[in-house]
Amino acid sequence: MRIEDKLFDEVPNRIGKSSLKWSKYRNSDIIPLWVADMDFRSPSPVIQLAREISDDGNFGYGICPPALSETVINRLNDFYDWSVERNSIIWMPGMVCGLNIACRSLADEATQVITNTPVYPPFLSSPGNSGLPCTRIPMIVKEGRFTIDFDALHNLETSPNDLFMLCHPHNPVGTNFSRQELENLSEYIIERELFICSDEIHCDLILEESLSHIPFASLSDEVADRTITLMAPSKTFNLAGFGCSFAIISNAGLRKRFKNAMRGIVPDPPAMGFRLAEVAYRECEEWRIRLLHYLRSNRDFVFKELLLLDGLIPYSPESTYLMWIDATELKVDCPHAFFENAGVGLSNGADFDGPGFLRLNLGSSFNLLESAIARMKSAISEL
Repeated sequence: MRIEDKLFDEVPNRIGKSSLKWSKYRNSDIIPLWVADMDFRSPSPVIQLAREISDDGNFGYGICPPALSETVINRLNDFYDWSVERNSIIWMPGMVCGLNIACRSLADEATQVITNTPVYPPFLSSPGNSGLPCTRIPMIVKEGRFTIDFDALHNLETSPNDLFMLCHPHNPVGTNFSRQELENLSEYIIERELFICSDEIHCDLILEESLSHIPFASLSDEVADRTITLMAPSKTFNLAGFGCSFAIISNAGLRKRFKNAMRGIVPDPPAMGFRLAEVAYRECEEWRIRLLHYLRSNRDFVFKELLLLDGLIPYSPESTYLMWIDATELKVDCPHAFFENAGVGLSNGADFDGPGFLRLNLGSSFNLLESAIARMKSAISEL
C-alpha cells in the first residue's frame, strides 16, 4: 500500500546546488536515480544543529567528541547486542577510504583480495590501488535472492592473510545476509586464516520487517579478531556530504596496521561531521522508522511495476534503498543508454561487474519514481 508522508513526499530542489546526483543531468530532462544518496531532507535535529554551527561561524579542525563514541557503543549494544570497546573505533572521512586502507594495511602479506560480484565499484578498484589482484566470485540466485556461492569459494586457492571484502547488507543486490550465511562464511574465513573487511554502511536500512542486521564481527571473538568493520550514519540519515564514518577493529595488531596505513593520507572527519553524526544517532530514530516505512512503500511500488515490463527482472531488496534489475533480456544493445535516452538515469550494472543489469535508487519521492516508471514503460512499449 502506498505510504504518504509529507516528510518525504516533499523534497528540496537540488538542481544547481552542487549535488552530484542532480548535476549529472542538469541540462537534460533525465530523472536521476543513480548515485546512492537520498533526495529527502535530513532529520530536523540534524538541520537545526547544522544551523547553530553555521551561526557560530567557525569551521576549524575537529576531534571526535567523547559523547559520539559513547553513542555509537551504546547503539551497537542496543541494536545488535554487540559489545565494542572505545579504543577499537577509528574515525575516517568516508567509507571508500576505509576499503582502500583495509587493502593497504594487508598488502604486505595478502596475495589477493576476494569479493562477491556484482558489488559496489570501489570493492573492485581498491585492491589494485594497493597492488593486489581482485578475485571476483559471482553470486548465485536462489529462490529469487542473491547469495554467496560457497562451492566456488571452497574451490578457490587462497593463502593465509588474504583479504575477503564483504558488502553486508549488499549493494547493489539488496541481500540481507542471514545468520546461517554469515556463520558459513565465518567458518571459511577461520579455516582459511583470512582477514575480512565487512562494509556495513546500510545496516540500519533493513526493509524486510522480519529480518535484522547481524554485524559479522559479532559472531564470535575469533571472528572479530579477523574483522575490519566499516559503518557510518551517512546512508541512513542522508549525511554523505559531511564525511564521517568509522572502522571497528578489535584486534590490536590489525588496528595498528590500519592506523599506520592511514597515516599521512587520510584526514580526520570535519568537526561538523562529528557533531551531526552524534545528533543523528542520538535523536533521529523516529525519523529513521518513518523513512523505512516510506522506502518499503517505494520498493513495493517499483518492484510491482517493473515485474510487468517485458525484458526486465527486478530483485526486491531486503535492505538498502537500491534495486537491482536484470535487463539482459531487453532487446537493446545497452540497457543503461536505452533508459537514459528515455529520460531515466540509472546506474550501469557494468560498473558493478554486472553487465546488462541496472541499479535504481528508491530514495526519492513517490511522484518522481512514478514519473520514472512511466517513462520506462513508454520506452519499452515502443520496442
